[in-house]
Amino acid sequence: MYFRMAKRMLLETDKRLLWKLFWNMGIKGLGSVQKHKKRLKNGQFFPPYLYISIINSCNLRCQGCWVDVAHKQQKIDVDALNRTIRTAKKMGNSFFGLLGGEPFMHKELFEVLEAHPDAYFQVFTNGHFITDKVAKRLRKCGNVTPLVSVEGSEIISDQRRGKEGVYSDTMRGLQNCLDNRVMTGVCTSLCQTNYEDLLTEKWVDRLIEMGVLYTWFHIYRPVGPESTPELALSPEQQRKAREFVVEMRCKKPIIVIDAYYDADGQALCPAATGFTHHINPWGDIEPCPVIQFSKESIHDERPLDVVFNESEFLRDFRKMAASSTRGCIALERPDLIEALVNRHDASDATARKTAMAELQAAARHPSQYAPDMEPIPERSWAYRIAKKIAYHEYGVYRQNFDAEQWQDPQDHAPPPSNDLVQIGR
Repeated sequence: MYFRMAKRMLLETDKRLLWKLFWNMGIKGLGSVQKHKKRLKNGQFFPPYLYISIINSCNLRCQGCWVDVAHKQQKIDVDALNRTIRTAKKMGNSFFGLLGGEPFMHKELFEVLEAHPDAYFQVFTNGHFITDKVAKRLRKCGNVTPLVSVEGSEIISDQRRGKEGVYSDTMRGLQNCLDNRVMTGVCTSLCQTNYEDLLTEKWVDRLIEMGVLYTWFHIYRPVGPESTPELALSPEQQRKAREFVVEMRCKKPIIVIDAYYDADGQALCPAATGFTHHINPWGDIEPCPVIQFSKESIHDERPLDVVFNESEFLRDFRKMAASSTRGCIALERPDLIEALVNRHDASDATARKTAMAELQAAARHPSQYAPDMEPIPERSWAYRIAKKIAYHEYGVYRQNFDAEQWQDPQDHAPPPSNDLVQIGR
């Protein structure tokens, strides 16, 4: 399987792009994680990977979207974006995730990509704006991988994304990338309507046949103004998804990404471990994309590295999250997030200004943390080694999980099912 994967990488992608991936994301990305570990040991902090939502606008209206896509367009201007990336690079970072809205609606996107040939960018996109001309420019840049979101069959995609013809437009943009030998991935937010269709070997085989080199199965998170909680997966379905990912990594010549587990199959939260935080289109710094409250901004007069290091709000969030669960605190304990926001007097970072009301109305949902179930460790030696070195808890759960400040009697049990039990307040 590893030989087949190596063969695919060599034959199906431009060699220059492969080198950019290997050096900027691989070697330098590994270095950024090592610097993160060293900073933590010294009591300092700067996340080794940043999610940056560069624009709020989008041409789709997806179920469960938490972004203010219908609001007046807001984007991070080129100077502010370049300044943010330069500061992160100074701290050792080399790998950035660019989100929206739809990032390709940001007219200066390529100015930013081309200004940082020594960094690597993963652009989360619906693919609709990736014409053949755009794909050719992506190949010329060489330091960017589009991660195209496919949410189901033609009918399901239209339903999930609020518009007709979504699937065909997405697949057209995906094919433009593949035709131009761009390093391309496909992601899916697994939910009740696409779970049976896309969490299958048949779908993975199709991606391989098309030339897709990596795939990423997210778990649908019922948050935002129209959370659509009926789409959320049960604990059993989430476990099946984990089993599937582990199996495919040993079986198929395609890279399979996940963001929820370490090499031993223990659940983790990338924001709780400090691996990543999020910057929204207004420049506000948030714990993660779905927790839309902030105390600091990239427009702060202080340098960004100082802002991250001195943020009591983000530090308190990481401690609270790691002390409460190894899963997603936004799903399991919205009441704790509410308490944290009130304690720090954090601002609602949305344009709609209803984030607190949404938090107060939120029900408890199961996340990836299931302490009553045996963990499913990685069976692939390559993934085990990679995660042992670069993607794990960095000691935060060992330091914080026994703390009592955030505990209540239900903390060490998963939410009761997918019954959407409302928290008593």
